[in-house]
This record gives sequence, structure tokens and C-alpha cells, in this order.
Amino acid sequence: MLDVVNLQCTRGDRRLFSGIDFTVEEGELLHLYGHNGSGKTTLLRTLCGLVAPSQGEVRWKGEAIRNQRDEFAAELLYLGHKNGLKDDLTGIENLLVACRMAGLKTKQDQAWDVLERMGLRGHEDLPARVLSQGQQKRVALARLLLSQAPLWILDEPFVGLDVAAVALLENVIAGHVANGGLVVLTTHQEVALTSGKVKKLRLGWKEDGHV
Repeated sequence: MLDVVNLQCTRGDRRLFSGIDFTVEEGELLHLYGHNGSGKTTLLRTLCGLVAPSQGEVRWKGEAIRNQRDEFAAELLYLGHKNGLKDDLTGIENLLVACRMAGLKTKQDQAWDVLERMGLRGHEDLPARVLSQGQQKRVALARLLLSQAPLWILDEPFVGLDVAAVALLENVIAGHVANGGLVVLTTHQEVALTSGKVKKLRLGWKEDGHV
């Protein structure tokens, strides 16, 4: 269970949000939305422990994440705005490095299969620098197909994807939730995944809401 209690974050003299309270349990998805500059990315980075809140705390399995950084990191998969790829490495190499850093023992044939499923057949062994934005995004998102982390935090995962890739990603995320996983994501795009029965939190109110 991910539990957020009275969270507040500031940037300089500006308070981005305050009074944020919500819980995400096994088998739940939280859709975070709001206008540009409302603090969505900052909130996601705070949930990951990359930004320290000015007030409140984030808890994982009932304990503050600041007291269990290694344990929490092992159960978290965070994909931010940037794809996190090294330009000189191929798609296969980038995926294998990412898995190794996450502590996953991924075989090369598994990585090839995953990239093919993501629609990158014929591009797997090309340097990331020659791939299109959408293809680079697919390489980054391929990590989801190999992840064993229960908690996924995804910042605009649908950006740069075509219709087929959007549908595939929706199925992957829905499957993770159906298997008891937890997902917190932001998206500006209208996707079926966020229009169903999901938790929602909007940032940008004068007084931020609760879930």
C-alpha cells in the first residue's frame, strides 16, 4: 500500500500543492491530472523519494519511505518524462542495462522478445540516437513488460506513441493492476484506461483535493 499523508511541496517561494492525502492499494490505479505547472511531475518525484516534501510524508507498507530507501527502490519502477536511454547503446543494450540496474536477471532473448512485442522489430540493434522519439519511448516502456516491481509510477507514458502502441501500453498497465499491482500515472491524453473506474486526483485547485 502506498499512503500519502498531508503532503506539501514548494519550489522557491511558491507552494506547488499542499494537504495532499491519498492511498493506493493492491489492484488500484490513480490518475493524477491538472494544468501545466500544477506540480504533477514534482508530486510523482516526491512519491519516488527523489524530492523531499516540505511537509507530510510518503509511506510504503505503512513505513515512511525515507526510512527504507533501498527496500522501496527495489519495489518501484519509475518512468519519467525523459526516456533514460544512452544514445550510443542499442535498444537491446539499453533495456538490458536498465534491467540490470533494477536487479533483474534478464536474458538477451527475453529482451529481444519484449522489444518485438513493443513494435520495434528490425530496430532492436540500432543505436538509440537514430531512433525516432516514439521508438525511444517504446524502448523505455519495454521495461514494464519485464518488471517485477509492484508499484509503477509513470509520468506521461503515452506521449509520442501511435494508436497501436497506446493500446498495447493500456493493456500492459491494465494487466499489472489486474494482477494486484499499483499504478500512479499522469497523462494529458484521453485514453480508455483513465476513463473507467479509477481513482483520480486533480492538482491545481486553490485547495488541493483528496482521494
